[in-house]
Amino acid sequence: MSAGLTPGATDTVSAADTRRGTVVVTTVASDSHTWNLVFLQLLIEELGYEVINLGPCTPDHVLVEACRETAPDLVVISSVNGHGHQDGLRAIEALRACDELASTPVAIGGKLGVAGQQSEAAIGALLSAGFDAVFDDASTTLTEFTRFVGALPAGPRALGRTEVVA
Repeated sequence: MSAGLTPGATDTVSAADTRRGTVVVTTVASDSHTWNLVFLQLLIEELGYEVINLGPCTPDHVLVEACRETAPDLVVISSVNGHGHQDGLRAIEALRACDELASTPVAIGGKLGVAGQQSEAAIGALLSAGFDAVFDDASTTLTEFTRFVGALPAGPRALGRTEVVA
């Protein structure tokens, strides 16, 4: 039986040991919207992942700490207020500055600017800053996002921390 959230979706994975991994979903620090996070959570869970939803207005340091604690397989940052590009650059800088998160895939999407569709240069700036994928509200589809998530390696990532024993 399909959950019916997306056309052609398969059964929702229910057993924790068959999950593909963990995805952290959040907004940028200035974005108070939640409906986008609920939609993304349901979609990503339907794709077989456990989702940690950090909610709206997540400060960069809270995002980094949550990711350090959980070692997610993917981080998805969503914006509805049009400040995704500006706030996203700051968030990705904080994530990439953390050694354990340097190779964690991070995607950003939604309304990334107040003027609507982002230019190729603006999207390129986000990719150059460290995002693995950019899903502009006006130029990409849900299919592209699900294809990106589906291409992630199956199975949870190992923690990237190095423990020193004295």
